[in-house]
Amino acid sequence: MTINQSGWRPEMTPGAGDAPATFTGNRALMLEEPTIFEIGSTDTTGVDFADGDVAGSRLGDLTRKSAIGLPGLSEPETVRHYTRLSRQNYAIDLGLFPLGSCTMKHNPRLNERVARMPGFADVHPLQPVDTVQGALGVINELAMWLIKLTGMHGVAMSPKAGAHGELCGILCIKAALEARGEGHRKVILVPESAHGTNPATAAFAGFAVEDIPATAEGRVDTAALKARLGPDVAAVMITNPNTCGLFERDLKEISDAVHAAGGYVYCDGANFNAIVGRVRPGDLGVDAMHINLHKTFSTPHGGGGPGSGPVVLSEALAPYGPLPYTARTADGYVHLIEEERAEEFSNEHFGGKLDSFGRMVAFHGQMGMFTRALTYILSHGADGLKQVAEDAVLNANYVLRSLENTLDAPFAGSGPCMHEAIFSDAGLPQGFSTLDIAKGLIDEGYHPMTVYFPLVVHGAMLVEPTETESKAALDQFIGALRSVAERAKAGDPALKSAPHYAPRRRLDETLAARKPVLVWKDAPVAEAAE
Repeated sequence: MTINQSGWRPEMTPGAGDAPATFTGNRALMLEEPTIFEIGSTDTTGVDFADGDVAGSRLGDLTRKSAIGLPGLSEPETVRHYTRLSRQNYAIDLGLFPLGSCTMKHNPRLNERVARMPGFADVHPLQPVDTVQGALGVINELAMWLIKLTGMHGVAMSPKAGAHGELCGILCIKAALEARGEGHRKVILVPESAHGTNPATAAFAGFAVEDIPATAEGRVDTAALKARLGPDVAAVMITNPNTCGLFERDLKEISDAVHAAGGYVYCDGANFNAIVGRVRPGDLGVDAMHINLHKTFSTPHGGGGPGSGPVVLSEALAPYGPLPYTARTADGYVHLIEEERAEEFSNEHFGGKLDSFGRMVAFHGQMGMFTRALTYILSHGADGLKQVAEDAVLNANYVLRSLENTLDAPFAGSGPCMHEAIFSDAGLPQGFSTLDIAKGLIDEGYHPMTVYFPLVVHGAMLVEPTETESKAALDQFIGALRSVAERAKAGDPALKSAPHYAPRRRLDETLAARKPVLVWKDAPVAEAAE
């Protein structure tokens, strides 16, 4: 059905004119798929082995004494099962993925091709340095680009993801404070609109966390933050652009105040794609910032394996960054600097002040993301990276302004948004909620946007269209979201039981969260679901 942007019509009600039930439970190519335990039997295996004359087990006391309890399937049964399950997943290759604060954008296939090149895809971390010069060269060149793009002094490449990068940055701050005899600073200030990993990371590193309120327009309350600064404050963790989709325009003023009070500024760089090529965080006084390579410079979450969260560091924090790091000498050779060689290279890179807090991981980072990110950067160039930010912001503002008269947009008056548009449940009739809007979108063929986050917005709906979506794709999504919202406003009862066209109907999510069934029980389905 073609999406009509004029709004909801009664004949568009999900479930109207349902076709008769089928014997299989399938609806054409929408296949009904039971669990693997319901397909296979624990009494059989996919392959039969003749009884052999085994001379005894070498496992000793570790030999299994009871049945393993796994279902036995043949190879075609196994392949078909997981292929059918994969058809029930929404994916960035199927359509627009509107998750806010997650940057689920198209991954250029050129990046995938490079990541699969021999020497990158099959590299091993224990190979001699002489045999991995190409891979180390990629890490080193990418590091130089990240420093240049952010206006910082150094970068730690080994953190595996955003939250891991946060921990790296906070440990650098902790090491710097202890080095100057100020380990007594135990408080980190975190805006109330922050990602949940921010306070979690600070607490995990041994700091006390205090909230800083937001203003009515969705930005950090600069006056409240300044008033709280003191000799016990170690740092401020601030996201820019923030989770309300707004640029923190007072960040330089905040950084100056924090530095004057003896603290450091950590910036959550999860939303760097909104400012890359346009703003250098180092110019705003940031001391440490993680960059989600898997978000800003290529793949969506989970694409190709683990993420990657390098941390760029200011001149004040760079000496405390983790090992190992790469260094290219005048002869073009790329060295991997471990602890035993740190002193040799510290004079050139850190003025003789290297005082690393240690290691973040056993090896050097995520090679698959390094190759994808460098390919993305080099193929875009300086002008292309600037356009990435401009297109991300343009698309988000197009969504915001197209829907602000249909859904409540609490910060529409705060100026242009950045990479994402935020809406609330204000204006929905009694009995309808954000959850109903999200479930209705599933029937329209979309994964729902981020819901109920950030917590500073009641019934939040956070939409990030990213820079890779066309106007036609945005128009279709806008039409779908407008249609669902207008159905809610018209009191359409079918929306309360959406989704109707998904493999499964609406679940009791509260019960599932409180009493999850994590282990298969060899019992009837009704009993196993208790």
